[in-house]
Amino acid sequence: MEIKSTPDQSFVRELNLSSVLRLVYNKAPISRAQLATRTGLNKSTVSSLVEDLLDRNLIHQTGINSAGTGRPAMQLEINPHVGCIVGVELGVDFVAVMLTDFVGKTLWREHVGADPTESQEKTLNAALTLIQKALVVCHDTELPVMGLSFAIPGTVDLDEGLVIFAPNLKWHNVPLRDMFSNNTGLKVFIENDANAAALAENLFGVAQQLRDFIFVFAGVGLGGGLFLNGQLYRGKGGYAGEIGHTSIIAEPFQTPCHCGKLGCWETYANQYSIIRRVQSRLEAGASSLIPSLMAEQDTPLSLAIIKQAADVKDQCALDALTEAGTAMGAGFAGLLNIFDPDKIILGGPVSLAGEYLLPAIQESVKKHAMAEIATQTEVEISAFGPDASLIGAAAVVVDDVLRYPTHIERR
Repeated sequence: MEIKSTPDQSFVRELNLSSVLRLVYNKAPISRAQLATRTGLNKSTVSSLVEDLLDRNLIHQTGINSAGTGRPAMQLEINPHVGCIVGVELGVDFVAVMLTDFVGKTLWREHVGADPTESQEKTLNAALTLIQKALVVCHDTELPVMGLSFAIPGTVDLDEGLVIFAPNLKWHNVPLRDMFSNNTGLKVFIENDANAAALAENLFGVAQQLRDFIFVFAGVGLGGGLFLNGQLYRGKGGYAGEIGHTSIIAEPFQTPCHCGKLGCWETYANQYSIIRRVQSRLEAGASSLIPSLMAEQDTPLSLAIIKQAADVKDQCALDALTEAGTAMGAGFAGLLNIFDPDKIILGGPVSLAGEYLLPAIQESVKKHAMAEIATQTEVEISAFGPDASLIGAAAVVVDDVLRYPTHIERR
């Protein structure tokens, strides 16, 4: 008598496939017997699941491990060449596109500047042009495209594929998924940039195997990816993590935030705050190499110029970075007190100067966080620095495949 598959059976099988695939992703090389031990599933079920994943080309066999006293076992690993992933980061003043394999290795990338004062259409057309270039490269590899994913500096509706509000871009209710799905015919994902970066750290970076950490994305804005109890925490409406808009001071003379409010944490700890600190020092007559660096390179004041000055011990640059690090650390202390994570990870454009920010951040955390928490939580710089969200866009697709392996067709 044939046993028909029910929705419940299909759901359970998807969960089991996901569990096995994640173990291979995180623990490879690994044998079928080890998978059975770790999952608690019987060996015949594991063998069936492994065959399914092999048929989908998600994993492959890499040889026999004859170490130990038991019977030699065939080892399993992730197949990085199951397909290509196109990741897109829409920054405030740039568009970046990256092509990766299934384990996050970069195959191709390109970056173009964008003017936030120009039209939304122009920025999205620039993104489409780069995406089409990436697809040509992927076509040349003869691999399928597993997905197209966007990392966005703002709140997103994952179910509808909408950018709800990107304050630094001044975008409202943009149907990004539909726009690019129609243009490319691909499965399209959108994700908040800090959430995407948190996934990248968990899959590929310094937070592998961690269940509780916070990723702080610092650039023009300041956002948080809250990775709690082994998964992203999104909150009731899906908008959790907008830590940069926590009000820490609200005096009327303070610089207004792009969200329209006063006193937001990000106005004291983003890249523009560092530039403003340097400008104020230069206007007050501080001695610095920064003006000569700007003249030599024919470029306006930027974080890159400030980093160059700090590298040669320019005191103006070092003082500005220390002040910014102190402001960052005060906010980090609040996050530590609330969430008690294993780590806080700083990434995004500001992390370019991470080595100069980190001592002040750590000192500020020590000063403001509860002592029992501060001593057991590590603060460090992202493995991917300014590229954290771009790699995170690719990680969103990887995470979806790990959750739903049956979305990948059998060979």
